[in-house]
Amino acid sequence: MESHLDPMKDDLPLMANTNYMLVRHYVLDLDVDFKSKVIEGIIVLFFETGSQYLKTSSSGKECCQSQFDETCEVKACEPCYMPMTTVSACSPKLEYNDFAVCGKGEEDTSEKNGNHSNEAQASGISSSKDICDIQNQGNKDFLLVLDCCDLSVLKVEEVDVAAVSGIEKFTRSAQLTDVSKELENLRNQIVHELVTLPADHWKEQLYCFTRCSQAPGCGELLFTTGTWSLEIRKSGVQTPTDFPHAIRIWYKTKPEGRSVTWTTDQNGRPCVYTMGSPINNRALFPCQEPPVALSTWQASVRTAADFVVLMSGENSAEPVQLQEGIMSWYYYVTMPMPASTFTIAVGCWQEVKQQGFTAAIQTNTKFSLPSSQADFRWHEEICGHVEYPCRFQNPAARLQAVIPYRVFTPCCLTEYCEEHLLQLIPQCLSAAYTTLGTHPFSRLDVLVVPSNFSSLGMASPHIIFLSQSVLSGGSQLCGTRLCHEIAHAWFGLAIGARDWTEEWLSEGFATFLEDIFWARAQQQLSHEEVKEQQELKALLRWRRLRDEVQNSEEELQVLRPKKESTGETSESGASVVKHGLKAEKVFMQVHYLKGYFLLRSLARTIGEASFLSSLRKFVHKFHGQLVLSQDFLCMLLEDIPEQKESGLTAERIFQNWLDTSGIPKPLLEEGETWKESRLVQQVSGEVTKWIRTNQMMRKSGKKKRRLDEVVFQKVRHRWCELIVKHKYVPGYEDVEKFLREDQAMGVYLYGELMVNEDVKQQELARKWFAAAREHMDASSAKVVAEMLF
Repeated sequence: MESHLDPMKDDLPLMANTNYMLVRHYVLDLDVDFKSKVIEGIIVLFFETGSQYLKTSSSGKECCQSQFDETCEVKACEPCYMPMTTVSACSPKLEYNDFAVCGKGEEDTSEKNGNHSNEAQASGISSSKDICDIQNQGNKDFLLVLDCCDLSVLKVEEVDVAAVSGIEKFTRSAQLTDVSKELENLRNQIVHELVTLPADHWKEQLYCFTRCSQAPGCGELLFTTGTWSLEIRKSGVQTPTDFPHAIRIWYKTKPEGRSVTWTTDQNGRPCVYTMGSPINNRALFPCQEPPVALSTWQASVRTAADFVVLMSGENSAEPVQLQEGIMSWYYYVTMPMPASTFTIAVGCWQEVKQQGFTAAIQTNTKFSLPSSQADFRWHEEICGHVEYPCRFQNPAARLQAVIPYRVFTPCCLTEYCEEHLLQLIPQCLSAAYTTLGTHPFSRLDVLVVPSNFSSLGMASPHIIFLSQSVLSGGSQLCGTRLCHEIAHAWFGLAIGARDWTEEWLSEGFATFLEDIFWARAQQQLSHEEVKEQQELKALLRWRRLRDEVQNSEEELQVLRPKKESTGETSESGASVVKHGLKAEKVFMQVHYLKGYFLLRSLARTIGEASFLSSLRKFVHKFHGQLVLSQDFLCMLLEDIPEQKESGLTAERIFQNWLDTSGIPKPLLEEGETWKESRLVQQVSGEVTKWIRTNQMMRKSGKKKRRLDEVVFQKVRHRWCELIVKHKYVPGYEDVEKFLREDQAMGVYLYGELMVNEDVKQQELARKWFAAAREHMDASSAKVVAEMLF
């Protein structure tokens, strides 16, 4: 397949050959240097032999070595349900032409040491001429392929885990008969025993991973860096089984690397954070990006004492002073997750506290269980995921309506956070628990990120990033966004999409559930008020979807673009994410909106109570696993067999909702009904009133009172829309400030400035963009540049 990769296209390649070797654990040891804007350190990876190689080698079938070799046959995806005994995982942009140092640290000699030619490297396509099949030729080295981009790899070596004192207990089941391979087999056996320890030994496991990561090296490995990959081999080793299962990599990030953003916070202090890049974390550390590579990790991060390190870890880390002015932070996770969910934020964050508030909320919060206790009978069954310390099997966790939480922010925003976030978080967490049950993660940090963050929010395990834009929107905007991100704990994180092209499995569910959570968080609202609020939202979303469908490529409007091929990979496990690098796709909401309307339609057809009950069953069955659309639809329809008689089938849903572009036919018919809602009519009447008032004031020549401007400015994005639309020159400073401070919401406003075809506004748009471009997210800057030039 790789020979067919076109680097000029917008597909994102997932290069790692996960079917041959599968990473099970990462140990990171990193230093963050703000002066050079570089993260430097060591990563140790612990592997298991991949399931595909084990199958083919045991059956005698030949295996394909090169992950994108033309001879590879695409294999159909396997069922995503995996028993606990399964060791492998069960079933949510750029050129780089630097050659890494090869072998024993000698200078780059390009083709002399097996490196790819400049032509091959520039194209991002690994040559398959020098890499033969694992078994069918037998005299070529096995090649381990990791996803890697924008990194300077300095050295790769095998780790001698057998040299760790006391590690002998992990060799009890080793059967070593070949004297020449005895030591190599011993090391791999130790790693195998370590990564397969029972879940209740997780503390011992983390300790042993730490000890093994510090073991001495036992030989440097040959490696080559390409545009999208790091390729590693050991001379004379021809199969994944014999390849070292513990390797250590020395590397540095690059200031321009696209997995993290180096910027300043709202107080002008330096900070760096992972911003949800389209290339995920491959420019932060070498890894396996395919979602099937579920792994655990632990990380030690050192930085200057003024900074706070937040990460997507299970523990609330406390810093340890290593030397004067240097602190170390340690985090870990025991739930296997894709490498793309690893998150870090280092800055001068301040924790927001309100004396007596948090404790009172968490001890006095009252909640009701979602429906009957019968909904929780699945807790007594064995989980379907690989073994880890699962909260769904923990009696105390199952009763925890509000998990421990903290809020961090630049100090200038602490007052906003005290007014909004601290009160809202426990309400939203409790509402989510009431709806779906057990929280998949044990704690939550909420960080207000710098103004160049290109989204309103982003959820990762144990941590949520929020844009400062949601704070100025009052409890409504802040609360609904919190609910959306909290919903991702279940849909997008605990349950992930097996194929990243099916984004709706994460975003559609989160958009649907944010309404349910927010309605339950606002306990003072009546059932009728909740219904009216949700119908108004549905109308606004329908109009947004209609506009987006009219102004986007049809191919990008399909929720299941690969249709029946969804989930398929090459023989080695490598694949591509269709349109994964398309800049404008980051700002599209089709997957959010069409997914939301599909779930809303199903809930209306089945009944909301029955539908939410089915969602809880789905969560209990598939948490800790990866799914495809058919997994959800098949379980839902099996749970409500009476609907089959009315013609509700998976095939029909695929045809109407998932496999076609445009607005689904059922939605076209429903769109007009929302206009009859009392709240919609009330809003329409208010809009009409203001239009008439504005017209009357223009005719009379009277200027609006400054008080009216203050009222409008409380909803800044609407106020700025009106300024641009009516060319209200005194308000241009407000537009400039909005574009600078609210980049998560401001991208579309550049388009409004250009569409009006007003020379003055277009000149200002280009001027403001030039001033802000250096601090903007790369995808945002690219999209805006296309609007302006």
